[in-house]
Amino acid sequence: MTEIVLMSDPKVAAVPVAECGERLLDIRGDGRLTIEARTWQDPAGAFAHLRAGVLARLLEAQEQLPPGFRLLFVEGYRPPSLQREYFEEYAAELRALHPRWSADRIHSAASSYVSPPDIAPHSAGAAVDLTLGDADGRELDLGTPIDASPEESDGACYTHAANISEEARAHRAVLSGALTAAGLVNYPTEWWHWSYGDRYWALRTGAPAALYGPGELAPPPS
Repeated sequence: MTEIVLMSDPKVAAVPVAECGERLLDIRGDGRLTIEARTWQDPAGAFAHLRAGVLARLLEAQEQLPPGFRLLFVEGYRPPSLQREYFEEYAAELRALHPRWSADRIHSAASSYVSPPDIAPHSAGAAVDLTLGDADGRELDLGTPIDASPEESDGACYTHAANISEEARAHRAVLSGALTAAGLVNYPTEWWHWSYGDRYWALRTGAPAALYGPGELAPPPS
């Protein structure tokens, strides 16, 4: 099995960012992607935003899916403050479960599930959490719910986990094939997390720099 590089790896943080200034787009007005009905919706609608280049590649991936399948969008952009909250909450859970672990080990383990705030692809508008649906938008079985942690799923959240059904494995292969062909990369501890243009993507693809860095969502024009 290929070694998994976690978000906490110094190699990820060492990737420079050459911010291209590409704007965040609200996909809700586009209509070409199906937004999963159960997704949480923050008051500002931040979750529904993506960099234009990421959206273009998702639409390309959708065109490459076999007949009868659709992408189901769950979450894109995540404000840095919310990312920090998620990371600290999960780190606190790990500290409670493993009181003897060092701070470095807690940080590394937390990074297997939640990206550290300073390098988080979601906070750059570069990452998307998504799953696969049928032609009518009904969610298909991919082995675990989106956001299942390694602890609660017994590791089945890992993209290449062995402890999932053949049907779920086949669905993951369909999702992975389309998104990879469109230029996105997967974070291998989370089958649902894909990104383009961020530091992790740059490291995985050999790009000299990330295209997008973390930032705040600009308020809508008054």
